[in-house]
Amino acid sequence: MPENEKENQPGTAPADDTNKEETTESEIDKDTESVMDEIDEGKGNDKKQTKQLKEENKKLTRENTEIKGKLDKAEKDLNETTDKYMRVCAEYDNFRKRSQKERDGIYADAYSDALKEVLPVIDNLERAARCSEAEKLSEGLGLIFKSTKDMLSKLGVEEFGAVGDKFDPQLHNAVMHVEDDEHGEDEIVDVFQKGYKKGDKIIRHAMVKVAN
Repeated sequence: MPENEKENQPGTAPADDTNKEETTESEIDKDTESVMDEIDEGKGNDKKQTKQLKEENKKLTRENTEIKGKLDKAEKDLNETTDKYMRVCAEYDNFRKRSQKERDGIYADAYSDALKEVLPVIDNLERAARCSEAEKLSEGLGLIFKSTKDMLSKLGVEEFGAVGDKFDPQLHNAVMHVEDDEHGEDEIVDVFQKGYKKGDKIIRHAMVKVAN
């Protein structure tokens, strides 16, 4: 049988086509494996990113919780401070009103006490005004003068400014000056109006005449 007929006999496949098919299947398998590897790698990356995102989310949640706690504490502290401030303001206002009322009461009491001491003097003056006898009138005026001095003493008022005292600009008001060798320097030689003081408070300066 001729050779070319043997090659074309049924049931006999050409050797080159088989090798080609095997090569193609091998390449497909490799490509498939490569694609699967890429998919697996992609899945691995996705899992890694998901894990990172979850960790980041937990971190942010913790930070948010801490910040919220700090804000709540700050708000609580602010409310407490505001409440304390309002209480202090109310207490101060009450203290101010109470102090003002006490000062007004003290002033009124002092004023009343002073007037009580003056009233006997007024009574004595009224009696003296009704007196028609000169001798009794003079005697009455003497009693009025004495009661007036007693009144001032009870009120703690002292008189100052006498002849022979040394001139003191804090106490005396010199309205006249005279050169006189019989008197010392800055000596008071005459008193026109006595001065009065209560403690260190000068009520009225003494009006005097000073020598040298």
